[in-house]
Amino acid sequence: MASNSDHTSHSSNTVSSTDESASSESGGRPELPEECRSQPGTDHYAATVELPVSIDEAFAYHERPGCLNRLTPPWESVQVEHSDQSLAPGSRVVLKTKIAGIPVRWKARHVWYDPPHGFADVQDSGPFARWAHQHLFESLDSNRSQLTDAIEYKLPAGVAGKVFGSGKARRTIEAMFAYRHRVTQDDLQMMADYPMSPKTIAVSGSSGLVGDALCTTLTLLGHKVMTITRGDHGDEGSIAAWGDPAEFEKFESVDVVVHLAGKSIASKRWTPELKEQIRESRVEKTQALCEGLAKLQTKPPVLICASATGIYGNRGEEVLTETSPDGDDFLADVARPWEDACQPAREAGIRVVNTRFGIVLSPKGGALQQMLLPAKMMGGKLGSGRQWWSWIALDDVVGAIVHCIQKEETNGPVNFVSPEPIQNREFAKVLGEVLNRPALFPAPAFALRLALGEMADSLLLASSRAVPEQLQQTGYKFRFTDLKECLRTLLGKDLKPATQATA
Repeated sequence: MASNSDHTSHSSNTVSSTDESASSESGGRPELPEECRSQPGTDHYAATVELPVSIDEAFAYHERPGCLNRLTPPWESVQVEHSDQSLAPGSRVVLKTKIAGIPVRWKARHVWYDPPHGFADVQDSGPFARWAHQHLFESLDSNRSQLTDAIEYKLPAGVAGKVFGSGKARRTIEAMFAYRHRVTQDDLQMMADYPMSPKTIAVSGSSGLVGDALCTTLTLLGHKVMTITRGDHGDEGSIAAWGDPAEFEKFESVDVVVHLAGKSIASKRWTPELKEQIRESRVEKTQALCEGLAKLQTKPPVLICASATGIYGNRGEEVLTETSPDGDDFLADVARPWEDACQPAREAGIRVVNTRFGIVLSPKGGALQQMLLPAKMMGGKLGSGRQWWSWIALDDVVGAIVHCIQKEETNGPVNFVSPEPIQNREFAKVLGEVLNRPALFPAPAFALRLALGEMADSLLLASSRAVPEQLQQTGYKFRFTDLKECLRTLLGKDLKPATQATA
């Protein structure tokens, strides 16, 4: 997996939609259709990224279900409303997005398909007067390839659109493809770093922030994903682990179980009833799952079970590793039996990893999503601001889970945090800088306690200076170790490919 310094793009010569190398009429390859050929009065953009896998593997990644969702920038308000899950000519995609707050449907159609050399799509209706996008793949050697995204576009409203919108459109396109290329390069570097035969991986909590990203990425890497549901019966793609006992036999064909399900701890103020629901959803469900896995004739070799750095409690300046003692607050009292509930699986010979998540960063959900509005309103530190926050980018959560699946030496508790925890006041300052807003207005501790009760002390004011000792000792390479770079990438601020070609 590439580290922060490994992200490089390589410029190509200007790629126009009439480039014969894109269609290569010789050799029986399909000719580029008229819809993709250059028209007068349009703008062109192209950028190229080198990929650490063969051309066939690079193309296969883009062809698998979920690729569009995976490569959609998280700061964009975009939803896939419909997809034929195909790149073949005639297949269609409908996206829901917003332009200046106005809902827009973007309808696109694939018009050219030449595996593994490329594919192309055009806009049928949407925010542009014209949009034609070629995805061009080239082999560099048996283990390296490159991808060029070549766009021909035209803004609506004629001269006025070009005068007033061209700068914003170009910056948006640059940021989008800088993000897409980084994610593609990182994911395929992960494929190269962790070569695995296709596995069947069962995931609970698949609709959550981590679960959704994990299921999509595993599918793009060529694995079969089955969801673990709470219903009475599953289907061919799911397992009702806490329903019909006969359903449990499906785990016999599973290679890895990833158990992420649990009631949200931050959805509303804690009451005695809610605290019991939080505990039950983690401890009792995990206990039942692990007891069932232990009884199987053919057991999954690996169980990855969620946990949290909340197990350490409020520890001030103390640096916390996986061997640090537990805390004594509510979250610690949940996490401790949560991890202990995996004991039946351990005793049955299943390798168990307890992923102690820190603050998972993504604008799509979780803490960062909730912090964005206050930060844009120049909100600052919480309480004293001296409390340590252990954070991790969502993509590193996914990457570290893949690492733990493959690395047999990972076992027991593993801190899922970046190597550089940061104090809350510095976190607020960095977020403000990325958003171009000063972090001026602190939130006093008494006000947070008044609004949130016990939750304020456990989630916002507690200090947890956890470090990822196990991940680092077993060789995991983080995508993000610098908070500012992480936030810039997640929020699309000042992102540009290292090099690009334009016309």
